[in-house]
Parts: sequence; structure tokens; C-alpha cells
Amino acid sequence: MSRPVRTRIAPSPTGDPHVGTAYIALFNLCFARQQGGQFILRIEDTDQVRSTAESERDILHALRWLGLEWGEGPDVGGPHAPYRQSERSGIYRQYAEQLVHEKKAFYCFRTPEELEAIREARQAQGLNPGIKGNLELDDAEVKRRLEANEPYVIRMKVPDEGVCVIQDRLRGTIEIEWSQVDCQVLLKSDGLPTYHLANVVDDHLMEITHVIRGEEWISSAPKHQLLYAYFGWEMPELCHMPLLRNPDKSKLSKRKNPTSISFYERLGVLPEALLNYLGRMGWSMPDEREKFTLAEMIAQFDLGRVSLGGPVFDVTKLRWLNGLWIRENLDATSLLQRLKTWGLNDERWLSLMPLLQGRVETLSDAVPMAAFMFAGYTPLTEASFAEGKLDAETRLKVLQFALWALEAQRVWTKEAIFGEIKTLAKWQGIKIGDFMQPVFVAIAGSPNSWSVIDSMEILGPDITRARLRNALEVLGGVSKKGLKKLEKEFESRPLN
Repeated sequence: MSRPVRTRIAPSPTGDPHVGTAYIALFNLCFARQQGGQFILRIEDTDQVRSTAESERDILHALRWLGLEWGEGPDVGGPHAPYRQSERSGIYRQYAEQLVHEKKAFYCFRTPEELEAIREARQAQGLNPGIKGNLELDDAEVKRRLEANEPYVIRMKVPDEGVCVIQDRLRGTIEIEWSQVDCQVLLKSDGLPTYHLANVVDDHLMEITHVIRGEEWISSAPKHQLLYAYFGWEMPELCHMPLLRNPDKSKLSKRKNPTSISFYERLGVLPEALLNYLGRMGWSMPDEREKFTLAEMIAQFDLGRVSLGGPVFDVTKLRWLNGLWIRENLDATSLLQRLKTWGLNDERWLSLMPLLQGRVETLSDAVPMAAFMFAGYTPLTEASFAEGKLDAETRLKVLQFALWALEAQRVWTKEAIFGEIKTLAKWQGIKIGDFMQPVFVAIAGSPNSWSVIDSMEILGPDITRARLRNALEVLGGVSKKGLKKLEKEFESRPLN
């Protein structure tokens, strides 16, 4: 490929900034810089229900905190602006309509009930339950329905037979039967594109030469390759990276490991150490050394050194590496400065003054009283929860429901947090004080502190959720069978 190398990271602003996003961003940046190319950032916010400005802000902050800088993006501009998909909707419709005109896509008027019947019928025949088959209407019927303003989506046409052959930089030739690939929706009924159309159109228009992404996207590669062929465009080279794993080899998930970059920032991990650790995820320096800088990784970077074995994200190993960075790269003065920047700053302490002032009798009381506000986790045992009035099963349910509710909470204020907790307590028929007791202990480490709601607001969502998960683990957690039952019950809860 003779074009200048251009790679990208394209996060969706629908939640906390994920270490998996940073992992993929790091490899894209290193490859582009090593090749003398450009690394760009694009925001894929076509999910208008879940996308938020707060999430986008947090993602940009987290990536910059790590030291990952992009040459083009929504905040810095560039020749291919805008870099938010929500600001490019007119572009996608044009290309979707082009495919319909060329008989490579079609208007689909099927109702949700009809689509479900198609899925069930295909499943009964032992076929992929994706939407495929007799979906199109004749031209006259399409014209009538369009004139009647009936809702529709635009779907791409996909072959029924044969094999799609994908070339992957890491994996070589990948073959996927077309019978396993559904007729993907390209343009939704609200006029917004799906990920698949927007991804292909934007990568082409932004001149992306290499798409380095997680292996979970392999199954989507045939759709993307087919769209490139339909449009007559040159397809970027694909490279599907191995997924990050928990120590038990399962896919990295927040239920088993903190996955938010913001959590590690609040925990006091150095950004250089976290970036170094992510660089070791499935890749190694030629001399096999474990500790290296971003500049050293770029200088030595070679995609051929990526291992396809699922790299394990182990927090214990990360803490060891972070300790190495603290001891070997910081002198006393710079360590003090890092501590001040991290947590011993005026802003953090000022937020605690209203809570401390009504409780301290001497200045020396302040530090031990506020200690839990600077910790990652608080030391807990089952005995920590002994003073509460709830039985063990109810206590677990309270903590699990509180965690799920706060995982979905995007407005992080004490009013919003208390509103969620109060609604849950009322729904469960538990007095608010009794309901709050295990939550209080999970957050503060004991039932004796100032308002736990104030603490949760100041600690932020990442540390709060991590402490709730830790409390559940300390108490033994909910069984898989019990978890499914609770999930079903939780879905029926009243909303604020």
C-alpha cells in the first residue's frame, strides 16, 4: 500500500473510558508513528440514546492522561472534519441511497413482529438466525409505501452462498461462509446510520489505510469488505487484535476486573505505567524487557510481534509494574509533585472541608478521618457488615441492585445518586437507613463516617462502583443462577 499510513481509534461515548479502548488506541498510534503516518480520533456516536457529551469528555481526558495524542479529531479539527458521526448524518444517507439505486441495498418495511418470525424460522431450519431471505418488495409496492410515509430501514444485499475470504495482517486468510452473514441494516428508520455503514464511509473519506481493531469485529469483516466492493473503494488493511482477558481467561469485563481508565487514574497508577502495561498486552520488545516508555515502544514497534494468545490483564501485575516506575523513575521531589497532582491538591481537600469541619476536634483528626476518600478499595471482611439489620441474602441483593443502578447512572450528583438509592429501597420495601447500611460499609469501610452519598459524589463513579463490586466479592457474591433471577427482577424496577 503506497498511501501514507493513517490509523484511527473510534470510541463510542456510551460509558466509562475502557482500558480496551486505550489498548487498541495505543497499537494504532504506535503503528502509525513508527511508519511516519498519522493517528486520528473519531467519535462514533450514532447511538443517540446512550451517547453522552460527558462520556465523550471522559474518553478524551483519559486518552490524553495516558499520553495518547491524535493529529485529527473532534477537539483539534483537521481536513476531514467533522469527526463526530452525529454531525455527518447527511453523508451516510447519500451513500445508502446510492446503494439502493444500484440494487446493492433495498428498502425494508418489515415490522419487528415479522422480523422475529423470520429469525425463529431460520433458527428452526438450523440456519443463522440473522435477518435474511425473502425481504424485498417489488418496485411498485416500495413506491406505494414510500408515498404513504411508512417507516423503513435500508438493508444491504448479502450473498446466500459461497465463502467470503478476508485477509488479515495478523491471522492470514480468514474464511466465513456468506450464509452466516445477515442482510445488515445500513440506515435506521430514524435516518441515522448503523456502525457498519458509518464505519466504512468514514474510513474511506478519512483515508484510513489500516484498521487495527479487536477480534470481536472479525464476524463483521465480510459486511465491511462487501461494502467496499459495492462502492468500488480500496479497502484498508485489516488487523484484528486479541481481546484482553481476565486472569481466568474470560473476556475482560467490569464484573471481574475494573475496566475504566478513570478508575486507575483515581487509584494512583502512573499513566506511563498503565500505558507500559497495555503495551505488554500481546506484544513484547525485541529484548523482552518488561519496562519501557511510549517512545521506546514506537521506535521498536512491529505488528509481527503481536501474539494471538489472549493477553491477561492482571491488576496485581499492573501494581507491581507501577511500583517499579515509582521507584526507578521518580525522585523524592517528583514523587511529591505526583502525589500533590493526584490527590493531595487543594481542590480535592477543599471538597472535604464541609464534611470534616463538623467532625474534627483537632487538625490531626482530619487525615485519618478522610483516609478512605483517598484509597482505591477500603479494607473489608464479612464482619464489617455485621451491625446491619439485613440478612445475608438481602444484603447481597441490596449491593447488587445498587451497583446495577449506579452503573447506569450518567448524572453523578448526590441528588441523582440518592434518588436511585431511595427508589430501590422503596421498591424493595426496606427502610432507607437499613438499605443504606451495606452500601455505607462498602464505600466507607465502616458504618461510622459522614454522609455516604456525599462521599460517593466526591469519589466519583469509578471508585464507587469498584468498591461496591469489591464488597460483593468479599461477601461471596451472587451465584450464577441467583444473578439471572436478580437481573430479571431488576428489570422490573420502577424508574425515577
